[in-house]
Amino acid sequence: MATAAIIGGGVIGGGWAARFLLNGWDVQVFDPDPEAERKIGEVIDNARVSLPGLSDTALPPEGRLSFHDSMSEAVAGASWIQESVPERLELKRKVYQTLQEHCEADAILGSSTSGFKPSELQGCASRPEQIVVTHPFNPVYLMPLVELVPTEKNAPALIERAKETLKGVGMFPLHVRKEIDAHIADRFLEAVWREALWLVKDGIATTEEIDEAIRMGFGIRWAQMGLFDTYRVAGGEAGMKHFMAQFGPCLEWPWTKLMDVPEFTDELVDLIAGQSDAQSGHMSIREMERVRDNNLVSMMRALKAQNFASGAVLNQHDKKLSAEAGMVRKSADIADPSLPIVTQRRAVPVDWLDYNGHMTESRYLQAFADASDRLMEIIGCDQEYIATGGSFFTAETHIRHIDETHLGSVIEVRTRVLMAEGKKMHLWHEMYAGEKLLATAEHILIHVSLETRRPAPFSPEIAANLKMIYEAQADLPAPDGLGRYVGQPR
Repeated sequence: MATAAIIGGGVIGGGWAARFLLNGWDVQVFDPDPEAERKIGEVIDNARVSLPGLSDTALPPEGRLSFHDSMSEAVAGASWIQESVPERLELKRKVYQTLQEHCEADAILGSSTSGFKPSELQGCASRPEQIVVTHPFNPVYLMPLVELVPTEKNAPALIERAKETLKGVGMFPLHVRKEIDAHIADRFLEAVWREALWLVKDGIATTEEIDEAIRMGFGIRWAQMGLFDTYRVAGGEAGMKHFMAQFGPCLEWPWTKLMDVPEFTDELVDLIAGQSDAQSGHMSIREMERVRDNNLVSMMRALKAQNFASGAVLNQHDKKLSAEAGMVRKSADIADPSLPIVTQRRAVPVDWLDYNGHMTESRYLQAFADASDRLMEIIGCDQEYIATGGSFFTAETHIRHIDETHLGSVIEVRTRVLMAEGKKMHLWHEMYAGEKLLATAEHILIHVSLETRRPAPFSPEIAANLKMIYEAQADLPAPDGLGRYVGQPR
């Protein structure tokens, strides 16, 4: 079991703790705040609800979380150390001196700093080659981006190891090849922030109106396409050159005040704070976090369906999780074909809930359909096979809803092959939460030629794999509920 040390347990440190913990790492925390355990516990509670909803396979077993009275205890045995102390250079350097007295010499020491360059952090370190910037975005347990900023003192092997570790917990490490104050992303945020302060100060817009302009407009575009691709599309068929020719001259117009910063007076602070309280003061911070998390999960799950932007990162992480969990992908991987095959193991995400707060009926069908797709893949009807012109079509489905399940519950579908002959496959699925039976599904699938759209015999490979599973499971007792019609007593 890998171990991460979290030094500083505020909003960012707590998010890092959740990211590592829920991806199977042991997490050791040091924070002198007497409320640190409660605060981090609340962040992790939110993450336990939201993070599993991004995956279409179950996360690994949760690691062990512990809190320590000293940095020396917290870093013991840690291969990754994440520093998230306040943004004061002298404090960070002092922390690094203490950490390096006690941590492993080959541990990676990442800093969450949003502003300092890694060369500044390495300044008086005994082993500067250990220290890199790993700047995340809030909430760390959901947002994939982390800016990885090294210097020439960091060996290429350490940089690659840092990338692999971050990818291993489902993040997207952006290698910033040349250090600069505030890295990359925060420089954009700072520009927007400065302009927003002027718009409020000059009475042009309120905090709510500025937020609406972002979330109703360019924020949605940027979330899935970024800046330059968005403007390339805006240029129409002529592309980026047309956009630049059309809008380039406006850069010389006095549209912004980016080089001029409003004085941070008490009056400006009170004005912005008052507007912000009026805008969202009816919700607690924890309520706002849950709304934010639900929105982020729903948006990124939509991107998963397109295998685009952050959705592509999540799909890659799902493949890794599925492989590590031992999910069967090929018939040769089945340890004991005489037992039902686990074809789905995943958490119930927020967009699978109905108005009663439990999983809606259409998602039971989706989970069972995904299980049938997995069984197809196992027997050899994968994308490569389908490209040759053969596939299975579902001819009949019967679902029984036996118990309810809720947000975050880990569901598992176990599949049996009841019949496989000629052109027909008869599957039986049972959905469980732990050992509680939630639902059953009976599927009849017909093998077809995609060219004629008519029934066609299995390929020899599929026929052999289906026969192997069917014969191995033939001695299992008939499933309870097999062939029952709607309304028939259980």
